[in-house]
Amino acid sequence: MTVAKAEFHGDPNIGLFGFATDKYVIVPDSNLDTSILGVPAVYTTVAHTELAGLFMAGNSNGIILPHIINAREEERIKLGFKSIKTKINILKLDSAKTCLGNLILCNDNGAVISPLLEKYKDSISRCLKVPVVIGNITELDIVGSLCVATNKGFLLTIEGKDPDFEFLKTNLKVGGDIGTVNFGGVFIRSGIIANSNGALIGKFTTGPEIARIEEALGFLED
Repeated sequence: MTVAKAEFHGDPNIGLFGFATDKYVIVPDSNLDTSILGVPAVYTTVAHTELAGLFMAGNSNGIILPHIINAREEERIKLGFKSIKTKINILKLDSAKTCLGNLILCNDNGAVISPLLEKYKDSISRCLKVPVVIGNITELDIVGSLCVATNKGFLLTIEGKDPDFEFLKTNLKVGGDIGTVNFGGVFIRSGIIANSNGALIGKFTTGPEIARIEEALGFLED
């Protein structure tokens, strides 16, 4: 099984609470079972909240933190990476825009960032070790909230158009599809935590939505 329904303290919007790469997954605590993702879990809050997925973004090479993360939380991340013997770059942005999960979309091939983070393009590229482009999706600058990408595929909001799809396909270097989560939700990131091994999806996600997710993220090819 590569996809499993999940909730975090009863909330189906699990993507707000964490994100995954092919090297690690970040979540607030062990109440969210991430075993299907097949990578070590690092536990932390951000700014004394459980919204780790909303405030952070990253790939297998690096993680981007908001300036509002406190020293103890940052240390938890460093210790977590040390314990799993994984060298991960850490970049803390001084940007006033702190919901970085909504503004950064990336995998291990490339990254698309919001125009709101344009001044940080080069530092983000160095941290993630991938080419970075600036752009919108469906004319919105919250690019990270409208799509989930792994090294095998991406799921774009059903409101995405052909130019959005081709833009992501070119820059993330994987194929994908459009879809929804949690019974019609268009903010894809809020309902999915995924990597190349599997995906956790919000508990209200329907059968047809699951089928689209599995195909878009490349799980049906295994």
